[in-house]
Amino acid sequence: MKKIQLGLGLGLILSLLSLQGVAQKQSLNLEDVVQKRLFTAQLVYGINSMNDGEFYTSVEGHGEFIVKHSFKTGDAVDTLFSVNAPYVETENKKVDADAQIKYIEGYDLSSDESKIVITTNSEPIFRHSFKAFYYIFDTKTKILIPVSAGEKQELATLSPDGSKVAFVSNNNLFLVDLASGKQQQLTTDGEYNKIINGATDWVYEEEFGFAKGFTWSPDSRRIAFYRFDESQVPLFNMTMYEHKLYPINYTFKYPKAGEKNSIVTIKVYTLDNGKTVQMDVGPETNQYVARIKWTPDAAKLSMIRMNRLQNQLDIMLADPDNGASTIAYQEKSERFIEEVDDSYLTFTPDSKEFIITSEKSGWRHIYHYDITGKQLYQVTAGNWDVTAILGFDPKAKLVYYQAAEESPLRRNVYAVKLDGTKKHKLSEQEGTNSAIFSTGCKYYINTYSSIATPPLVTLHSANGKLIRVLKDNAKLKELLTKYVLPAKTFYTFKTAEGVVLNGYMVKPANFDSTKHYPVLMTQYSGPDSQEVLDRWGIGWDEVLASEGYIVACVDPRGTGARGEEFRKMTYGQLGKYETIDQVEAAKYLQSLSYVDSARIGIWGWSYGGFMTLTSLMKGNDVFKMGIAVAPVTNWRYYDSIYTERFMGLPQDNASGYDDNSPINHVDELKAKLLIVCGSGDDNVHMQNSFELISRLIEANKQYDMMVYPDKNHSIYGGNTRYHLYTKLNNYVLQNL
Repeated sequence: MKKIQLGLGLGLILSLLSLQGVAQKQSLNLEDVVQKRLFTAQLVYGINSMNDGEFYTSVEGHGEFIVKHSFKTGDAVDTLFSVNAPYVETENKKVDADAQIKYIEGYDLSSDESKIVITTNSEPIFRHSFKAFYYIFDTKTKILIPVSAGEKQELATLSPDGSKVAFVSNNNLFLVDLASGKQQQLTTDGEYNKIINGATDWVYEEEFGFAKGFTWSPDSRRIAFYRFDESQVPLFNMTMYEHKLYPINYTFKYPKAGEKNSIVTIKVYTLDNGKTVQMDVGPETNQYVARIKWTPDAAKLSMIRMNRLQNQLDIMLADPDNGASTIAYQEKSERFIEEVDDSYLTFTPDSKEFIITSEKSGWRHIYHYDITGKQLYQVTAGNWDVTAILGFDPKAKLVYYQAAEESPLRRNVYAVKLDGTKKHKLSEQEGTNSAIFSTGCKYYINTYSSIATPPLVTLHSANGKLIRVLKDNAKLKELLTKYVLPAKTFYTFKTAEGVVLNGYMVKPANFDSTKHYPVLMTQYSGPDSQEVLDRWGIGWDEVLASEGYIVACVDPRGTGARGEEFRKMTYGQLGKYETIDQVEAAKYLQSLSYVDSARIGIWGWSYGGFMTLTSLMKGNDVFKMGIAVAPVTNWRYYDSIYTERFMGLPQDNASGYDDNSPINHVDELKAKLLIVCGSGDDNVHMQNSFELISRLIEANKQYDMMVYPDKNHSIYGGNTRYHLYTKLNNYVLQNL
């Protein structure tokens, strides 16, 4: 008896101690997550491999130093530049005292690594573009000179041999000889809202993802550049308040779906003779040139041409001396061809072959061609998608890539020979892996995480062997032990149409299956996107779960890593099938015994805001409330490149544009609705929200709204993000 009593007493004490330990743990809150950002993981970024592949450079301190490190040991072996170090000024270009380098925002080494172009004191233009002060630093002479004293420029880029620098100013392209200091203006017709030389227009920057519209030839003899004639593109107007007595009327060229685009030409300036030659991109002007790239031998300029509907792609090779071009490769699609980015086209060093990705098999894979367009090998194959080409080792003839081979939810890093043999997986841990390779692919930095594991950043040799751990986020892991964390799990369900969809669910840490919980669905749902991934993160999902909500997410049809048919079946009808799937997901959640079926909400940002609105209206018997941040409300209001890629022209597809537009379904709204937007959003204009609001008022439908003055599509800056998420959080607490 006494032993039993002693056992009960000890058990009671241990139980109390255990409860006390749990009680001492904190719950996640919005201030810690959003304002203080306590759970931000340490990563490795800003690494630039040097030519030999043995060393890399990075900015360190508080933007004060450019330091050279050994990949193998991680040791700092040299400081290439210091803001505080004495430097020499040349007589012909003195450094303006008001524009001196106080911190390094960015930098690039010339190809011969003799000089560094340094960026400081930048001011944004659009998503990628900005103006800044640029300086050139000679690592041998220690001479520092401004690219152009006294005013900010764009896109300053050293020639490969480090002897010259090109930049854009007032929509014109300039060249500076560093030895003499002589500045030369290569174009003269640049004019705001009319002609752009050497940079891209708004829609190219946003949808093709690049701002620099020129590139040096590898031999430093030529500069190829874009010329945009946007004179016929309609103007968009935005009022910028900026705390001024009289606000500014800001205008820029924004081509909406079906409207006129810029006419794009490609030109090449040859330094030897001072001549500018226009490249032949064909007689059609209503088209796109998604990228230009020199062949390694500098003999040809490749131009990736797409028709306006983006269902035909041509890789063209142009002669820089006379502009004559030929088509080396052509691909067509019944729907659309995926967006072209910097990694799309890789030439072999001898300029005789190239590597691309294509979905022509029904899955995104890597292909190897000779320069005439003859297919040599399909490098990868199978019912899975390659998600990125990471590197190419020409000596070993190995392609390194990331793929969703084992599951759409996960990513691994692989290597394969150009002929498709000797494929092997380099990453070892189950979750999401990504890699950055050194020059020559001797080393790579792998970043791994999963829903249960914060990022682990490691350095490996090319064969996958671990060399050392760069970031283990040990402090973050220790911090997490002090909090009661919600549980995140994956699930699948089958819709009424028999489609299997993937989702995740975040449940409160003290989840009780006998209770009934409200659910907030979060989603983006846009073409080729993915939210349901085995990766780590703590954000608003976890905060809401800590306040007693279940947060659920489902990737609908149209999203990525499940093959071309799944990805492109929404073509011409954006919002139709995605909405069906989100409503089906809500009904599935309603069927769960622990869900309060009368308290389901949905929210999203941008495309996710569009989807929130369509789901609330077409699923009005399911959703109690919704939040739409920066939403598209009619695809007629959005830009040409993105919209037409997935919808075709509105002139040819009126019903596709209108049938799924939220502004045409306001009569069906029953739920509580919060609309949020930034008045300075140059991407999804506030017009979208105002047009919706006008329809809601006509239909006598109540709504709530929050506008952030002068804020762009990301709605950030100062205290804005914390204010925004406080608003969102309170709205959920009060209405769901």
